[in-house]
Amino acid sequence: MMICVNGIEISPPDDARVSLLDLLREHLHLTGTKKGCDQGACGACTVLLDGDRVLACLTLAAQAEGRDVRTIEGLSGESDDLHPLQRAFVEHDGLQCGYCTPGQICSAIAMAEELRRGDPSYVTHDLAAGPPVATRAEIRERMSGNLCRCGAHNGIVEAIEAMLAETAA
Repeated sequence: MMICVNGIEISPPDDARVSLLDLLREHLHLTGTKKGCDQGACGACTVLLDGDRVLACLTLAAQAEGRDVRTIEGLSGESDDLHPLQRAFVEHDGLQCGYCTPGQICSAIAMAEELRRGDPSYVTHDLAAGPPVATRAEIRERMSGNLCRCGAHNGIVEAIEAMLAETAA
């Protein structure tokens, strides 16, 4: 069974112990996905697996067999244009050093889908009210697994708010 990475079918590694992160970075040379803590605590390695966010350092490549992996390099598809969230990060100064940015962006894209589905978070007040409102508190809670050591959190939240507003229109 193959793994689809950014729209391209690849063979899984022979070694079943290879993490998805190492497959992406070391085998496929897709270095946009960052190796931060390598323990699942920082979110720098967040990628999309069938549209859901996963920590690539804690996910075995074998778990991605028959599934779709999307990294920061594949967000725009075959277009050279930036994904709307990438543009929003630039416009709202949602990055400084940029190390956490790919994981932040992948996480926020999945978070937007979680909101649309109505998935609750720890700060969702009314579970019966339907999809949670994307308040700053809601966004911050949902993005809490992605750390930014530079302190660009306000710009990151503003960029996510802009992307959510653009996709809602």
